[in-house]
Order: sequence, then C-alpha cells, then structure tokens
Amino acid sequence: MSDAQLCRRWPLVPLSRARRFPRSRASVRDARAFVREVVTDWGHIDRLDDITLCVSELATNALLHGVPPGREYCVSLALEGSVIRLAVRDSGDRHLNIDGPEADLDVCSGRGLRLAREVADDLGVTQEVVGKIVWVAFKSVAPAECAGEAAY
Repeated sequence: MSDAQLCRRWPLVPLSRARRFPRSRASVRDARAFVREVVTDWGHIDRLDDITLCVSELATNALLHGVPPGREYCVSLALEGSVIRLAVRDSGDRHLNIDGPEADLDVCSGRGLRLAREVADDLGVTQEVVGKIVWVAFKSVAPAECAGEAAY
C-alpha cells in the first residue's frame, strides 16, 4: 500500500504542539521561531507567513495587555485535517473585544487583531476562569506526501 493510500485510510488524528514563553520582548521572536519550526515540520508551509505574522501580533498583545509580571504565556498549534489553529493563552484579566472600533489613524498601535482577522480564515477569543485564549485558524493545503497518488 502506498503512502498516499495510507494517508487516505487513516482517520485524521489532530497533531498539536505547545510551548510556554516568558514575559519578555525577545520571547515574541522565539514564538515566531517555534511556530515556523512546527508548521514546517508538518509540511503545511503554504500559510507559513500568515501564521508567523499572527503569532507575532497575538504574542505581542499578550505581552502588552495580558501577561502579568512574572507570568508566562503559552503558544499552541493544532493541525486537524487541513486546518491549522494557532492559539495564544495568557493569564491576564483584560477582556478583548474583537469587534471593537477601528484603530485611530493617528496612533501607532491597535491594529494587531484586525490584521490577524484579515489574514486568518477565522479568529476568536475564549475567556477562561483565569485569562483568555486568542486563536486564529487557517485553511491549508495538504503536504505533498498526502496530496494524492499523482506524486507517485
């Protein structure tokens, strides 16, 4: 049986990876590197730039608005079928309004979630007992080894 046939027969088992990051500016760079490594390992590089941009925005928001001093934030990725879900969880108590007003054009900040909404296929916020999870989802194409028998 070929690899392509095995890919079609096996049930979709979600893959997931998560990593915690300290409350520091350098951690945003580390979160980008983590996401790029995971998504590349999974072979879903068609949305790599969009996912990397979103982790930068969401991790920066967690640092600026969500993570209390001395705490960490968590970046997680899940792959189920052809959908990649990126989530950033922080322990801050600030509630986000993802449908809020447009950012003031004279201000240099306040556009991160709008940017994430534009490049992702879906975006949401899940309030937790402590903190929140901001997530984005991306539809991706299957990697070459599971794309079909035409590759063989």
